[in-house]
Amino acid sequence: MEIDVFTLFPEWFEWFASQRHVSNALAAGSQLGLVNFRDHTPLSGGQVDDTPFGGGAGMVLRVDVLDAALRAHYGLDPVALREQRRVIALAPGGRLLDDRLVDELAAEPALTLLCGRYEGFDERILEHLASDVVSIGRYVLSGGELAAMVLCDTVLRKLPGALGHEQSAAEESFSVALDGHPEYPHYTRPAEYRGWRVPDVLLSGHLQQIENWRRERSRDRGAGPPRAQRGR
Repeated sequence: MEIDVFTLFPEWFEWFASQRHVSNALAAGSQLGLVNFRDHTPLSGGQVDDTPFGGGAGMVLRVDVLDAALRAHYGLDPVALREQRRVIALAPGGRLLDDRLVDELAAEPALTLLCGRYEGFDERILEHLASDVVSIGRYVLSGGELAAMVLCDTVLRKLPGALGHEQSAAEESFSVALDGHPEYPHYTRPAEYRGWRVPDVLLSGHLQQIENWRRERSRDRGAGPPRAQRGR
């Protein structure tokens, strides 16, 4: 897979690329390219944003700046680029990222991610240059870089060899293998600690009973509201 991230802060992704599963995916042939908007802006002084028409607080990333950056990097009209690859703008109001969408994106040969900043994108970027608008949650970040890392992380870990064990990504929370439910509870040694005992079925050695128990617990978790984990 080829992923290009358009951002004002490409250096932020150095840490991300060093993570084990990401470096595994890159070593297996995937590519993570980083493009700085400022390197291609047609405006003086590296300007990439402007005040919004109609007034209001904040600055907005300009459509001509993103058009120029995409055109310079790919060598074609960005409107036509959407016919060749998914061009994804990260914005709070977009389609929510879930496991189904991750599977969809992981099947693509190439992705382009556009990281917003300041007050966001000129709407014409979303309408004419992006093929998709994706959100990682109904909240606001200071920019799209963290959202881009989340999307990249979820996609790259689905690729063969990224996690080291193929089953790791196949049977986890919200996956098809678990019918979209959260993953079942996990336990490890010691089998008893401070009176807190691991469920007997997990110590039984009966694989089918263990599998049944795990599926039931997964369904139970999916049936109830999410629980916040609190330290004591």
